[in-house]
Amino acid sequence: MNTAASLPPLSLSILGVEPLDEFIREIADFVHHMIMTRPNVGGEGKVEVEAKIGILRDKVSGRRLSIPVLVETILTPNEIDLRFESNMSPTQHKHFNTLLNELKHISSQPSHPASQLEYKHVKVVDSFYASDNPRDKEKIRVTRDEKTGTVLECTRKVRLGDLNIYSPKRAVDWRVSVNLEIPVSHPIGSPTHTRRKDRICYSHEEFNIDLTQVVSNTAPNAPPEVLHELEVEIAHPSYLLATATKRGDPNASEIERNAFDELIRAFVNNARILVKNANDGW
Repeated sequence: MNTAASLPPLSLSILGVEPLDEFIREIADFVHHMIMTRPNVGGEGKVEVEAKIGILRDKVSGRRLSIPVLVETILTPNEIDLRFESNMSPTQHKHFNTLLNELKHISSQPSHPASQLEYKHVKVVDSFYASDNPRDKEKIRVTRDEKTGTVLECTRKVRLGDLNIYSPKRAVDWRVSVNLEIPVSHPIGSPTHTRRKDRICYSHEEFNIDLTQVVSNTAPNAPPEVLHELEVEIAHPSYLLATATKRGDPNASEIERNAFDELIRAFVNNARILVKNANDGW
């Protein structure tokens, strides 16, 4: 009889391989489908893939979603009447700021086994304008450097799709979003509203982790709304598209065929780590 001490290393399975992780594959399939079926807007449209941390709420009661599952679950799109709330409390914002700053410090030590985190502090003002085309639901966003007023970009963001992830064992849920950002010329007229973003952007390998305070002015006489948000974004759209194109290509090398799924795996792991480290009192 084998004891725990004498037990040899176990095989991954009876076939010697590890079964496919359906959770990560489902997110990879979703993101890949959104990318490959995106509208043709020429070569300038930039694909944005991000995971936002927040709460899934029942639209009727306003309470956090409660469904009979025990573990993290991807919800079928459009099957449940819900809304996603990405705004966290200032206390939660400070908690994540402290956690990420500590990780930034630890990662800079020579003994740290993984890649170093970098960060930069960015302050911008987004102004939103109605599109000249009445068929366009999306507004045009003009982003300026808060200090200099220099225009950094003018874009129209088109939402391609969202995938909601319910996490019953955690204090928060999360959402994967795929969008298309299309460069446009500077609009004429006055903005409908503005948002001031005070953002700390942490970067690690192929990902950005953005911790942002947003001050939104939606009406001339209304008090500004202050929001706090946390998201993980794939940093390099060109690499994302290159790997998506090679996914499953029989003429590509095995590394190239699998690069997209590896990118999404690390993306999902980063989102899960942030969800795991959220405090109660969102």
